[in-house]
Amino acid sequence: MEKNLNVDPNNRIVSFADELLILVDESDNEIGYETKEKCHQGEGILHRAFSIFLFNDKHELLFQKRSDDKLLWAGYWSNTVCSHPRKGETMETATQRRLMDEMGIQAELKFLFKFQYQAKFKSIGAENELCYVYIGKHNGPYYPNPNEIKDLMLIPFDKIEEELQRNGKYYTPWFKLEFQRMLNEFRDQIYSL
Repeated sequence: MEKNLNVDPNNRIVSFADELLILVDESDNEIGYETKEKCHQGEGILHRAFSIFLFNDKHELLFQKRSDDKLLWAGYWSNTVCSHPRKGETMETATQRRLMDEMGIQAELKFLFKFQYQAKFKSIGAENELCYVYIGKHNGPYYPNPNEIKDLMLIPFDKIEEELQRNGKYYTPWFKLEFQRMLNEFRDQIYSL
């Protein structure tokens, strides 16, 4: 199921340094809450996150180029949407909220896996996340929020690996980790969308 809404999220501020994120232990048990700003300082504090990969009928993945205003990995290419559930939010609520906030759409999502990673960005801060990964299908149109997204592009799933070999330094570290696992373990599920 996909649903395009005639919503133009342009110029809406949807990310806040003081939003409370969900802190977790390595077993994904909630252990408290902290601001997004503090969660990404230093080596980062382990918190819950999600990544969404939207494909179209041609099995092309929709990529976003992160806004230049992002604190971490500004101007890098990444998967369709990546963010965090806030205090009191379920993953279903958070993923649909963020699809609307960033792309101006809703789409049915399928959970694939979750994993933990940590990645430092220069001396600015770090991601330290227990990340849930989802796939879905949407053929557009999209209404990207320029406060979050600088550009969009589509790449066929079977061409992403060679794109990363050529230009991997321009992609976020979590995307590269998630894509590799999808390629190794979930290719059939992507092609059956």
